[in-house]
Amino acid sequence: MNVRRRLIPAATAASLGLGALTACSSDSAATGNTEKFDVVASFYPMAFLAEQIGGDHANVTSLTEPGQEPHDLEISTQQRAQLEEADAALFLKGLQPAVDEAVSQTGIKTKIDAASLTHLEDHGGAGHGHEGEEGHSEEEEHGRDPHVWLDPVKYAEIAQGVGKAFEKADPDHAADYQKNTEALVKKLGGLNSDFENGLKNSKSKVFFTNHAAFGYLAERYGLTQEAISGVDPESEPSAARVKDLQREAKADGVTTVFYETLVSDKTAKTLARDANLKTDVLDPLEGITDNSRGDDYFQVMEANLKALQTALGAK
Repeated sequence: MNVRRRLIPAATAASLGLGALTACSSDSAATGNTEKFDVVASFYPMAFLAEQIGGDHANVTSLTEPGQEPHDLEISTQQRAQLEEADAALFLKGLQPAVDEAVSQTGIKTKIDAASLTHLEDHGGAGHGHEGEEGHSEEEEHGRDPHVWLDPVKYAEIAQGVGKAFEKADPDHAADYQKNTEALVKKLGGLNSDFENGLKNSKSKVFFTNHAAFGYLAERYGLTQEAISGVDPESEPSAARVKDLQREAKADGVTTVFYETLVSDKTAKTLARDANLKTDVLDPLEGITDNSRGDDYFQVMEANLKALQTALGAK
């Protein structure tokens, strides 16, 4: 039997304190560049939350274009101006250094850091850290895995915090924001149940990816993620790493190497060929494109579930 450190049980739900949120005054929601509540989101998972919770009252724009790799984003002068004019910025600190810097430098009154609305963990190299910031050492920034949206439970925690932030910043529409948040959280609860039920009886609990993005998902559902190349999804695995993964594939009944839609599939296909494994897509949902297996977060997550069920031999 292949004995290896397994992921610890999921942490209990973090309290939804809004420590990182500075709310607008009651009349400031009308000061954006439209008559609606203007929200600038950092990338797709944040924009999706803002759209779902804001509904008809919010005008949501994303700093990251569809198909753009979010980790590489640089902020343009136009985007900085857009941030200054917005009523709120919704971002995930630690994922996109350029966004963190731009938001910190703007005079925008409502800054919602999704990372402060749940508990971020260290999943062994999955973080996209950068130079140390106030309150966190460089090591802590490097260790924190930002991919919380791939765990429906943590994503729901963030949704609740965002809902409360919207209510506070735009109180005239607070009742609608609360209603929309409750509906979204309920739907995320259903998605969590789908994953729990869909993955509890499977032949294998181990899956291979070329990008260490699925630590929270693995932890939530009792799985083990093995990333071929760690943080950089396009780096080639060493010969020794390929041999290790070949042995592990045999020991743990691994059938499939997963790659993603926004980066090259070269690494995954190299390992799959050498280890005689299949390849398939497991989407980290950092953006929606024409190649995505669905038009929104829920559709792509359901496609991810089906891909995992097939790869893990779920009954």
